Amino acid sequence: MSKRIDVKDLNVYYGNFLAVEGVNINIEAKSVTAFIGPSGCGKSTFLRTLNRMHEVLPGARVEGEVLLDGDNLYGHGVDPVTVRTQVGMVFQRPNPFPTMSIRDNVLAGVKLNNKKITKGAADALVEKSLRGANLWNEVKDRLEKPGSGLSGGQQQRLCIARAIAVEPQVILMDEPCSALDPISTLAVEDLINELKDEYTVVIVTHNMQQAARVSDKTAFFNIAGTGKPGKLIEFADTTTIFNNPSQKATEDYVSGRFG
Repeated sequence: MSKRIDVKDLNVYYGNFLAVEGVNINIEAKSVTAFIGPSGCGKSTFLRTLNRMHEVLPGARVEGEVLLDGDNLYGHGVDPVTVRTQVGMVFQRPNPFPTMSIRDNVLAGVKLNNKKITKGAADALVEKSLRGANLWNEVKDRLEKPGSGLSGGQQQRLCIARAIAVEPQVILMDEPCSALDPISTLAVEDLINELKDEYTVVIVTHNMQQAARVSDKTAFFNIAGTGKPGKLIEFADTTTIFNNPSQKATEDYVSGRFG
């Protein structure tokens, strides 16, 4: 059951430093939204606020609201760990647990949440998650082998399987293909297209062609200069952002004039 995200007047701080300022955005359920913009413009920082990963850094905090189907993830008494089961995260570099088997990697999040699960249910969940990550046929005969033995592209899909095993409603991806070769990138992009049938997907990417290929909507972030906060400049259908943006800064960025 995917959910929509509504962000209202969000400011993101590291200590006294305002890293991202005044973001208002509505992310539709069962869609792919891409965040693009130059390095240091706050797009990854903002992504991390959507499941409260931002807070794991000392002194990091936010002002404003992040609503998941109307519930404020920063509301009083909301447990960040619960938020992270609802809003999963896939990172830039594939990070399977190296000493764990492929099977245990998929189940890691489920076990972390202290869910008691029978072997039969666990087997079914492993298969379902690996199928969901388009990895089952490649690994079904080696589930007890370490996850670190897979190729980079397979490891990233294993991390996606691990994210979907806890049955989130939203999947965040922070440059999920930047460490991968072109063929693996294509496999992950195909997967992203399939995931939106069930999940709300938000992806940060430096690759403009990737944003154009996989996303329904694109948000362009920019920064006025070093030490200034990142801001959301424009948010629209991906075709509009790339073909007919309303802001000159967006046009300059997507046409390669800067960034």
